[in-house]
Amino acid sequence: MRAEFLGKDPESTEGDSPTLFATDRTDRVTYIAQGWKVTDPQVLADVGPVPEHETLIEIPEDVLKLYVRRYQQKEGDN
Repeated sequence: MRAEFLGKDPESTEGDSPTLFATDRTDRVTYIAQGWKVTDPQVLADVGPVPEHETLIEIPEDVLKLYVRRYQQKEGDN
């Protein structure tokens, strides 16, 4: 599997994150998000148990707009 860079949060100055990538999986469409690890106890309580092999990340709405832009481009190609 490969990851294609879609963009990063233009407001971020720490480590060029959050960032969004698209994968080239052939069995399904997936994305990889790099963001801030959620450590807030209240948020973790609200969400509930997270499996050991998973984590919660927080990413800004502007980064999610990168997904929307890519999705709209793909729809326009069809």
